[in-house]
Amino acid sequence: MATPRPQDLIFTLYGEYLLHRPGPTSVQSLIRLLGPFDLSEGAIRTVLSRMVRKGWLTTSRRGHYGLTARGRRLLEAGEAKIFHPAWAEPWDGQWLLLAYSIPEDRRHLRDRLRDRLAWLGFGSLGNGLWISPHDAVADVEELARAMKLTKRLVCFRGAAVGPTDTDRLVATCWDLPAINRRYENFIKRWAGEFKRCRDALPVGRVTPEMCFRLRFRLIHEYREFPLQDPYLPRSMLPPDWGGECAAHLFRVFHEMLLAPADTWVDSVLSESLPVRRAGRSAVTHGSD
Repeated sequence: MATPRPQDLIFTLYGEYLLHRPGPTSVQSLIRLLGPFDLSEGAIRTVLSRMVRKGWLTTSRRGHYGLTARGRRLLEAGEAKIFHPAWAEPWDGQWLLLAYSIPEDRRHLRDRLRDRLAWLGFGSLGNGLWISPHDAVADVEELARAMKLTKRLVCFRGAAVGPTDTDRLVATCWDLPAINRRYENFIKRWAGEFKRCRDALPVGRVTPEMCFRLRFRLIHEYREFPLQDPYLPRSMLPPDWGGECAAHLFRVFHEMLLAPADTWVDSVLSESLPVRRAGRSAVTHGSD
């Protein structure tokens, strides 16, 4: 696997461990939590500052970092896709067709739009036409407003007519065999790890810190699938689809690691809490 980017590791940390914890997190805690993943203190501080400038994080003069509303929306959307994949939803036979017109001198905007459409589960028909079996009208409207493209996008929703073969249409828009191979590789990499951990955890051969590292690696790899998988309805998927098997392995392993990993994270976060003198309560973590 490719070496993960520091920003991606920080997104994983916030999305998996900090998203639902109250208040911002001290830079000392972030450095401790990211230390096992070969990030130096200098690199962490640099990336945190960059993410503040990009609008993903907020910071305080006391060196605490929290998610902006934009950062929180991104991670919550990713969490929903990971734990509630849309392939479980029934398909009503309707397609959402989107057309856009963006001039050549704004190619960077066009590239951003394509990335966002792929994230929403759209596939390209070519020539600025994208389709999705999902009712993603609200998502498209929000995307158009955010990118200031409301006058350059047109959407239609309806059933396909004429000699349209659904399997051929799916094959044109999405490379399902390639996605399936990624799921199969995920299963091969993590099935053995799951069995070893399942046997070792009850007898104390896996520490809470080890659970934290395993769970971090597990979610960091699995979170790539929402960027690749359009989560098509089951009726459009091949019979040997590995996505649901991979999702089951992920959920069971994730649940196994959940409590001990959270215990270790809590211990790290508590170490950075300022302690008042005897007779007074400790300051709440992350308060400014």
